[in-house]
Amino acid sequence: MNDLEKRVLRSFGHWEKDSLDLHTLFEVGGNDPDARTAVFDTVERLVKDGLLEEQGNDFYGLTEKGRAAAGRD
Repeated sequence: MNDLEKRVLRSFGHWEKDSLDLHTLFEVGGNDPDARTAVFDTVERLVKDGLLEEQGNDFYGLTEKGRAAAGRD
């Protein structure tokens, strides 16, 4: 798992939320448009890998697999 994937997964704990919208997840990338694109691509990959689940209206939640991965160093 790369650093960006870890930061996206750990943002749920940072914000103390079970679900986050895409705009909040973009904060991982800061204000750089290329970094935000990388966050979007990472979120899509994490959904495909079963670590995040789409919850509609641009909201995402951690799966059990994602919770386990977020706790790893």
